[in-house]
Amino acid sequence: MDSQATKEIVKNAWAAFATRDAARIEAVFTPDAIWHAPPGNATGVALGYTQFDLTRDVIVRFLSREFATLFVADVQSTPRSLTAEGSRAVLETTFRARLSSGRHYENDYCFVIDVMDGRIHRMREYMDTQRGFRCIFGDAGSLATSG
Repeated sequence: MDSQATKEIVKNAWAAFATRDAARIEAVFTPDAIWHAPPGNATGVALGYTQFDLTRDVIVRFLSREFATLFVADVQSTPRSLTAEGSRAVLETTFRARLSSGRHYENDYCFVIDVMDGRIHRMREYMDTQRGFRCIFGDAGSLATSG
């Protein structure tokens, strides 16, 4: 696959995520897509997730319904870089939002994305999990992951 086409697929996926439209989100993933998030990440914990290899159905539900219950206002993902080689892309972005608790969330993310047949097939998410816990749970968040 052409690197520029891979970049466009990733850009279109992020635009679909922002709509919170389930059909548009589903369309950017292969039927057997997997999104691997760091185990025990604060967003997953706050929403009650125990599995962190998310299937397409779970991804769609998370982005179209559950996401907005935690990240309620001022949501923005600001890309810092997007590179691609063939069918693999790496996206660095800063994510900011107002949480349902009133707290401010801000964290840097890196996504390694594999594209197949014009859609996202695999995605690995990396972030500062401790920072995420502090943003979502405050000082108690750092205690939740220690010990």
